[in-house]
Amino acid sequence: MLKKFAYTLFLLFPGSVLANQPKDWQLGFQKSASESMDDIVWFHDYMLLPVITAITVFVLFLIAYACIRFRASKNKEASTTSHNTFIEVIWTLVPCLILIVLAVPSFKVLYSQDEIPKADVTIKAIGYQWYWGYEYPDENIIFDSYMIEEKDLKEGQPRLLSVDNEVYVPVNKVVKVMITANDVLHAWALPSFGVKRDAVPGRINETWFKADRVGTFYGQCSELCGIKHAFMPITVNVVSQEEYNQWLERAKVEFAKEEINNNIKLAKQIKEIN
Repeated sequence: MLKKFAYTLFLLFPGSVLANQPKDWQLGFQKSASESMDDIVWFHDYMLLPVITAITVFVLFLIAYACIRFRASKNKEASTTSHNTFIEVIWTLVPCLILIVLAVPSFKVLYSQDEIPKADVTIKAIGYQWYWGYEYPDENIIFDSYMIEEKDLKEGQPRLLSVDNEVYVPVNKVVKVMITANDVLHAWALPSFGVKRDAVPGRINETWFKADRVGTFYGQCSELCGIKHAFMPITVNVVSQEEYNQWLERAKVEFAKEEINNNIKLAKQIKEIN
């Protein structure tokens, strides 16, 4: 029954079922597509939320108790108590213990993100005002990725997230991303992969992910970088190894032609100036 229902949804709304992007009225994270994001979701759902909920309920109880127990109508004369050593020790030790309990798994998550395994694919992402440039150093592929304007969107392409040239990576392969910027601070972020790194001019930051399923995944610049900060999205297509190899062959031809045309245009402009 569930399979039939899912299939019906796919026929009626294929984009909404398979899209890896924010949803209207969504609560929580986007669906995870990597082990790193699985760890982040687990830490949030099973460590942070219970602790936050318990603290909130406890503080609310203390406020309600104090308001009722020590209200003016029941305490004609104010207490002269200035401190309580036992309570002060408790409210110092308990937060310390909570922080220690949270620190251990959080360090594990941070270490797994910073320790980059041997990469199968290496990509360089360069932030510009206001678009992303990409390089595949091992394949000698270079291209720019601009947001598609709303008037040019095709059916199924999300507004403010679709780009003209998408990044392609193979599924179940370690992808290392070298991130930098050409002008101001940017940030390369993909929520489904649990990836977010600042792009700093003159410096290269590194991150990695290993997508565990195929699909199209969306992200955005997450560092306030100017007037068009909201208009430099990231689109990553995760495909099979065979499809990735086919894309590499097409990309080498397509972007090589673009580079030649750009060089010709640049030469003409220089000639006109001279």
